[in-house]
Amino acid sequence: MSSATPPGPSRARRLPLAGALRLGRPSDIWFKPALSVVVAVAPPNLTLLALGRLDLAMYTMAGSLCALYAHSSPYAARARVLARVVAGMLGGLAIALVTASLTTDTVVLVTVGALLAAAQKTLCDATRVGPPGHVVLAFVTSASLFAPQSLGQVPGHLALGAAAGAWAWIVGMAPGLVRPHGPERRATAHALNAAAASVGAPDDARARAAAAAAVHTAWQSLLSAGARSEPRRALERLVVRAEVALAAPADTDPARLRGWARALCGTGPVPCPDGLGDAADEILGVEAALASGERPLLHRLGPLAPIALRTALGCALAGYASLALGVGRPYWALVTAASLYQANVTLTWSRGVQRVAGNLVGVPAFTVLAPLAHVGQAALVLCCLALNFGAEALIGRNYWLGSVCVTPMALLITEFAHSQQSGELIADRVLDTLVGALAGFVAAVAVTNRRAGDRIESALCAVGRARDHAAALLAAEHPESGALESARRGLSAALVDLRSAADAAAGEWWRRALPEERVTRAEQAGHRTLAATVRSQGLHCWEGAQA
Repeated sequence: MSSATPPGPSRARRLPLAGALRLGRPSDIWFKPALSVVVAVAPPNLTLLALGRLDLAMYTMAGSLCALYAHSSPYAARARVLARVVAGMLGGLAIALVTASLTTDTVVLVTVGALLAAAQKTLCDATRVGPPGHVVLAFVTSASLFAPQSLGQVPGHLALGAAAGAWAWIVGMAPGLVRPHGPERRATAHALNAAAASVGAPDDARARAAAAAAVHTAWQSLLSAGARSEPRRALERLVVRAEVALAAPADTDPARLRGWARALCGTGPVPCPDGLGDAADEILGVEAALASGERPLLHRLGPLAPIALRTALGCALAGYASLALGVGRPYWALVTAASLYQANVTLTWSRGVQRVAGNLVGVPAFTVLAPLAHVGQAALVLCCLALNFGAEALIGRNYWLGSVCVTPMALLITEFAHSQQSGELIADRVLDTLVGALAGFVAAVAVTNRRAGDRIESALCAVGRARDHAAALLAAEHPESGALESARRGLSAALVDLRSAADAAAGEWWRRALPEERVTRAEQAGHRTLAATVRSQGLHCWEGAQA
């Protein structure tokens, strides 16, 4: 490994504005979280409505909103993730309710809310809990801190949250009865399409990196899917085909890859490419990958310390500023700040622009919906359900678009307990949005992430070790069965981590010069080694024979 690049002067990056608001394509499964959250929220809220206790909806929604998580995970993994999300939600809710019952000091409440938001952000990032990540957890716990509470009420309120959380778990798992391999089929189809796009643009480094990430994600999906049934073994062979396409694009027909991807979109049988046949178990090396596991949680928490500090500081500053301005709901400013924090300052800025734009557009939407919601509590519940659906249906296009629905929904939820003045709600929301976004971004700039560069160095070393290991196996006359494939997948994962680390560090506001040339050389050398493993295994010959 070459010596480290000498540190250079810090450089400031230009922050995007219009680009942050550009709409993207909706997710392939945008309707799944949208429908799930409606199905999870509706029965508890309608039950409370029938009982005349809609004031308790905050606690049932804490559990119901867990249905937003893990829609891309295979069902075996989803069961575990949803259970942990529900447990984390109830843990945060318990801390918030007990704190609210012991003190009404708003400074203490804001401080506890900021620390909870930082812990939730760190744990969600370390465990790779996908969208919506820590934001929903922070929203529920921060609001609960400012709900009047006594210690005697806490067990009952937690029981409501637990019951709704159990129902959300059932809602999240129910689609598995109809399409048990759906998530891993989608991940494999995405890998095949991304590989086809990379083959069609062989000189596009971004397309290659995106395809490598998609293939890695597909493997992670399959490795977490549980027992290796025959459909999953067929999916493993298709992911190998995607890997082959990246390593030997000249021998690959992208139309064939896209055809396999289309066949995975329905419920029909998984395509079974010719060539691998009974040799699949030796080539795939899946058992070795299953036995290797992943790094301990404590090792994954260390690099996230700057992000945790940014979140705690930004949320605290936002809440204190809101209190100083006399706003009655400082948790809105706190949650706004918590929602900003991404992998680096540039992405945090973009999320801030999206949050402010979505909230400012959402406030007029509330003024339109408020008269309808005020017709009665049933209309209020139905409006919130519609906004829940709209938020999840639109947020995949861009965060600001989903926030247009989230903002009026958050305002209407405050009226579950009792009707409030719309003008006061609107003024508080606008002020807290601006205060939270400003304080949150100031904290992101103030807390520098010097570990971003260190993470690149670690990723470079990991790629070097993985490449040396694969090269040693290539040189061996008789490598252990499955060892070369396992080494190839390890090198592929290391290259994905390196690209992720480089992108994250490049987005920091003030930073030392990055070893960009070393990263480029490591990626090129790594992909050459991947191609060599493909040639050694003869996979490119099988692919070419079918083209």
